[in-house]
Amino acid sequence: MLKFTDDHEWIRVEGSIGTVGITDFAQDALGDIVFVELPEVGRQLAVGDEAAVIESVKAAGEVKSPVSGEVIEVNQALVDQPNLLNSAAESEGWVYKVQLADIAELDGLMDEAAYRDFAQK
Repeated sequence: MLKFTDDHEWIRVEGSIGTVGITDFAQDALGDIVFVELPEVGRQLAVGDEAAVIESVKAAGEVKSPVSGEVIEVNQALVDQPNLLNSAAESEGWVYKVQLADIAELDGLMDEAAYRDFAQK
């Protein structure tokens, strides 16, 4: 299952684990990404919490948590290769994985078709 936020994050859910990243739209708006501050493994997040920080040559942006839960893994490759977010934002450029606290929170997010419509406005 793939869902999107109106802050341009995506979450791919398999079982009770969600993989979170930023959308192609977000990376395009940020420009060349030069630094990523990842969340701590074990950190508890609530919906909307700042989970990570992304800095580009143009601006800095936050990755907000689309769901509540515990961070169980981070994408260490982004430390040395933050530009993975530019080249593969919705695949290898994922930011962190979270153990979902409440799968029902996904109901408040957009599916891919709704997000694509939203992003084009």
